[in-house]
Amino acid sequence: MAGADGDDSLYPIAVLIDELRNEDVQPPLESLATVEETVVRDKAVESLRKISQEHSPVDLEVHFEPLVKRLASGDWFTSRTSACGLFSVCYPRVSSTVKAEIRQHFRTLCSDDTPMVRRAAASKLGEFAKVLELEYVKSDIISLFTALASDEQDSVRLLAVEACVSIATLLPQEDLETLVMPTLRQAAEDKSWRVRYMVADKFSELQKAVGPEITKNDLVPAFQNLLKDCEAEVRAAAANKVKEFCENLPEDNREQIIMTHILPCVKELVSDTNQHVKSALASVIMGLSTILGKDNTIEHLLPLFLAQLKDECPEVRLNIISNLDCVNEVIGIRQLSQSLLPAIVELAEDAKWRVRLAIIEYMPLLAGQLGVEFFDEKLNTLCMAWLIDHVYAIREAATCNLMKLVEKFGAEWAQNTIVPKVLGMANDPNYLHRMTTLFCINALSKACGQEITTKQMLPVVLKMSNDQVANVRFNVAKSLQKIGPILDSNALQTEVKPVLEKLASDTDMDVKYFAQEAISESCQQFYFLFLFPFIPFFFLSFFYCPMGVHVQV
Repeated sequence: MAGADGDDSLYPIAVLIDELRNEDVQPPLESLATVEETVVRDKAVESLRKISQEHSPVDLEVHFEPLVKRLASGDWFTSRTSACGLFSVCYPRVSSTVKAEIRQHFRTLCSDDTPMVRRAAASKLGEFAKVLELEYVKSDIISLFTALASDEQDSVRLLAVEACVSIATLLPQEDLETLVMPTLRQAAEDKSWRVRYMVADKFSELQKAVGPEITKNDLVPAFQNLLKDCEAEVRAAAANKVKEFCENLPEDNREQIIMTHILPCVKELVSDTNQHVKSALASVIMGLSTILGKDNTIEHLLPLFLAQLKDECPEVRLNIISNLDCVNEVIGIRQLSQSLLPAIVELAEDAKWRVRLAIIEYMPLLAGQLGVEFFDEKLNTLCMAWLIDHVYAIREAATCNLMKLVEKFGAEWAQNTIVPKVLGMANDPNYLHRMTTLFCINALSKACGQEITTKQMLPVVLKMSNDQVANVRFNVAKSLQKIGPILDSNALQTEVKPVLEKLASDTDMDVKYFAQEAISESCQQFYFLFLFPFIPFFFLSFFYCPMGVHVQV
């Protein structure tokens, strides 16, 4: 049976080899471009696109273009969908007669009876438009774009919106209003939320493509409507574009447009009933402060930030906190500090460990903005509490957080504020917390430097070598290996080596293993430190001593 199964698995390869031997068979990639499996078809089209670049213009017309025509007129919709992805790669390098045929084939596929084919054509409309001459963009592509944007299938209409960006960048400014905007306005008010969602998602690209005048007259009211859309998915997509849209408004009346048309919608979204909408807005709203300036931020945006910091949804509070650097540049973070602290505390104690993890990652940023005094008074206790969290990922992140804080505030701050608390955990009854002490020492030793590591941390690590739990003892060995390069040679020889030798004869196999590894590495370090002063002398003696003269060291 096993042999039979093996033969069955090789059958497709045998068929392919057989086909390659037969001179009459169609090219294998053409065959693969017609199969039912979408992934296979896509890969075949991708390969054909690459191969087309290797053809000369003559070979394209003789070999490649007929293949595209065969696919475009195939009986099965699968071949016709594949053809849509091949027109643009051969069009620029063929004769005008062949170009006319290709345009005709593409027009036919855009009105195909099968929705899947029209979808494929709509998805490649923008790409095809880019390789066409401007006259054919106006005469052919615009009519196809209008038809596809009015298709009965919303999945076709939304892909036409995507093509709109490419088409708008190709047309002169004076043609946009008459050729593109009527269709775009229609799409922004489409009965299907999926089409409106696509308009919202592509709004910044559309804005850049149509220019400032059309943006002011047409896109601003359209954007307002999308921010007020009845579907939460559309509002969320539009909310996510608020900052980018405002940044790209014409400078001469940017502030007036934002204050009059955009900010009222933003204020409504702050208290939206859908948490995804509020979260999307919270991820970008802080960026408006740099656009609107200090006075407008304090008067209009600050109340919104404060409301979001108190939102019941943790993602909203997190997104505000993660973008504090924007508002810090404009008005300073002190304006938010009173509301900031309760929000941070709630996130730090959230039942979802991923929320706690996220706020830990932002703590160094917050510490830098709030300053060392505020941090010590309000946030230090939180950072230490994370070290004994019941989730390992939180304890690990908290350890990394301490290292970053020491790098920010300095070794002296660490010696007075962090190190004593970390070392105090070495006596905790929970062995996991005792191990966290070791992990913290590993992380902090380099940032704290040799003196603090040797005088304060090393004695605690050595004492923990007598711990009753084997996991703690082998982590002692790993810690000694980790901090070894920071210690001086005397400490290595007189304090570290005896403890490692004792652990190397431990009853637990893991403790033995890690102790022996540490001994091996510490010996190498010791010999290097011992021999380093003599290395230049050895080199000098090798190069400069006369033959037959021996130098004794």
